[in-house]
Amino acid sequence: MAISAQDVKQLKELTNCGMMDCKRALEETNGNVDEAIKYLREKGLAKAAKKSGRIAAEGLVYAKVDEAKKVGVVVEINSETDFAAKSDRFIEFVEIIAQTIIDNDVKDVEALKELTASGTNEKVADLLTERIATISENIQIRRFVRMTGDIYSYVHNGGGSIIGSIIKLESDNGADDTVKAVAKDLLLQITASAPQFVAQKDVPQSVIDAEKEVQLALVKQENENSAKPKPENVLEKIVEGRMRKFAEEICLLDQPFVKDPSITVSKYIANAGKNIKVIEFARLEKGEGIQKKEDDFAAEVASMVK
Repeated sequence: MAISAQDVKQLKELTNCGMMDCKRALEETNGNVDEAIKYLREKGLAKAAKKSGRIAAEGLVYAKVDEAKKVGVVVEINSETDFAAKSDRFIEFVEIIAQTIIDNDVKDVEALKELTASGTNEKVADLLTERIATISENIQIRRFVRMTGDIYSYVHNGGGSIIGSIIKLESDNGADDTVKAVAKDLLLQITASAPQFVAQKDVPQSVIDAEKEVQLALVKQENENSAKPKPENVLEKIVEGRMRKFAEEICLLDQPFVKDPSITVSKYIANAGKNIKVIEFARLEKGEGIQKKEDDFAAEVASMVK
């Protein structure tokens, strides 16, 4: 299979490995990026493989909660430029879409497009077409997460990143100030530390098995290169330790609390009282996994003077 320079570049951005290592990994895995990442990790070349590509797409991530309806949503809508994303008509469109999702128990983007947009007489698909025409950019409703119950939201907008997070809690009283304060801290934790699951019981066995396979391969390679190789039972304990650290990194309740790293998030929640329980959360980051088209400035200027 022919491996393109763009494929190699993408893998390099995902793993921070050298170009030749990335090319070799893609050749060994027939161009499968996920397998290539795994290959590089097993070789000890990629210390941390990101699951998403370079964050480059423009647009907005927006979160909204209707406390009366007990519905919350976080949605990502993309545009071609940051300039368009800051325009009033784009922001208005994002707000309309968020409200439409709140008002309707909709499952995916395609179903959403068939609904009448809240506060209008137009289908979402037609409204999208109209905004593309008037804003003069390609606009995509990329993804959203809708939750019902006691939902809390937070949007971080800084340093070029826009991250929206929502969380569902159960507690003695969802309107209690202490519960709201805990929700805010948890949203900051989710935004900053990007956990993938609430607790270890939520992690699929396939995720655990895949990571364990990678760590075992790394430990064996390290042992082979060691001046004093360790026995097999010691290697197993090393892998167990690394798997515990892996769980801490991907599970919200096991992460060190951002405001006090001496305790875990679960300990922080327990200390707050109010019988607070995290049910689920969602975190969307603008442009995550989308690689923006590379602009050829010289070609653009040339086209303007033709």
